[in-house]
Order: sequence, then C-alpha cells, then structure tokens
Amino acid sequence: MRLYLVAVVLLLALVAYTEAQDDSLAERFSNFGDQITEFSKNVAEKAKTHFDTITTSEFAENTRNWFTEQFQKIKQ
Repeated sequence: MRLYLVAVVLLLALVAYTEAQDDSLAERFSNFGDQITEFSKNVAEKAKTHFDTITTSEFAENTRNWFTEQFQKIKQ
C-alpha cells in the first residue's frame, strides 16, 4: 500500500512540475496573436515593396506611356 501511495505522490509532483513549466493557455493565445501580427506586418511590407517595384518598372512605365499616347490619339 505504501508503494502505491509513494507512486501517486511522485506522479502528482511530476505533473505539478511539468504544468509549472508549460505556458498557460492565455500566454499561448497571446504568443499566437503576436505571431499573427508580425506575420501580417511582414506580408504587408513585402506586398508594398513588390507593388512599388512593379509600378516603377520600365515595363510599367512604357505601358503607361503607350496607353497615354493612344488616348491622346483617340482624343484628336
């Protein structure tokens, strides 16, 4: 009987020790929210950078100029 009691006490101590080391559910959600926020900022920054690169590219400028010329020809 004593062996069972010792085993149960050790098991409870082990469970209490491991739970103390784990992040709580609130901390996990907070960390998840921070990760999502950081991810969305990175995606937005990369999208803006690529959009700026595309709009200032030589191809985009040539296309814009061509359309402007065509509209000017149509107006005349």
